[in-house]
Amino acid sequence: MRLRQRSLTSTMVTACAALLAVTAVAGCNRGSDDKAGTSGKVGIDLPRADSDFWNSYQQYIEKGVKDGVVSALPRSNSQNDITKLVANTQTFTDQGAKAVVMAPQDTGAIASTLERLADKKIPVISVDTRPDKGDVYMVVRADNKAYGQKACEYLGQQLAGKGKVVEFQGALDSINGRDRSEAFASCMKEKFPNIKVIELATDWQGDVASSKLQATLASDPDINGIYMQAGGVFLQPTLALLEQKHLLKPPGTAGHITIISNDGIPEELKAIREGKIDATVSQPADLYAKYALFYAKAALDGKTFQPGPTDHGSNIIKIPNGLEDQLPAPLVTKSNVDDAALWANQLGKS
Repeated sequence: MRLRQRSLTSTMVTACAALLAVTAVAGCNRGSDDKAGTSGKVGIDLPRADSDFWNSYQQYIEKGVKDGVVSALPRSNSQNDITKLVANTQTFTDQGAKAVVMAPQDTGAIASTLERLADKKIPVISVDTRPDKGDVYMVVRADNKAYGQKACEYLGQQLAGKGKVVEFQGALDSINGRDRSEAFASCMKEKFPNIKVIELATDWQGDVASSKLQATLASDPDINGIYMQAGGVFLQPTLALLEQKHLLKPPGTAGHITIISNDGIPEELKAIREGKIDATVSQPADLYAKYALFYAKAALDGKTFQPGPTDHGSNIIKIPNGLEDQLPAPLVTKSNVDDAALWANQLGKS
């Protein structure tokens, strides 16, 4: 993605304090970084720095490490580049990492790296994405098919089952892009056959989405819905383009384009309040960080888990190469945008 990075400077005490909580399934260490380090160091690779969502995730990770949930090696950032992720992971093993947290954006190409880590008996926690192959200790992820389903149902209902919708598809070499796209398409075909969906491949790049939307609006000026699979990269260029073309009209007025997004970043919630977009599905950046560190600590402590409901409102499922904790991701609209439980509303509170 080439979207301009914005700095999130607010503190996150309320949300990140949860990183110290001990859940029933296993215990997190409350001690200092040195105490946490008695089980071994954890290598943590951040997937990118050009998305508000991932910048928020990084801040939650840093807070958890500072609070001593785990003892971590210096963080690396693979910048959405699988070769960098492979190299960063090798550096972690060279530095003696006993567990690795990663968020591979290319879920197919990471398999050989996972095999090497398994051979070294280094457990891997994969955040947000589920590797296609290769053993993982736990995937910490929301149900991405539910993202596409919720977006479809919301747009279908708002458009009364008819119209023309643009979908910004994430990279289809990512399971998240595939899950969201497949679920959205299946739902639209089954429930709203009179809505035409125009699929735009974006590779998670905001400038690509904006360019393709501009061309689509020229050929199809009657667009009345947009589904953005990642607000962190698509929101600003999309709003800028619609404003430029005088197409950003308030809900309930003639010519309004109904927009639903995925991520739940503060900027999306602000846009909902201002009537610039209608909804988003909130990815839990705080919980991604919390349970990435939680499961890293559990792996170091030799704990095991079984499929089934958890005590934190999620469900662990069995996947071919391990387990996946599917965290809840709520739909956010004007009616609940100020809910204090949303992680984006916890930023900046002390």
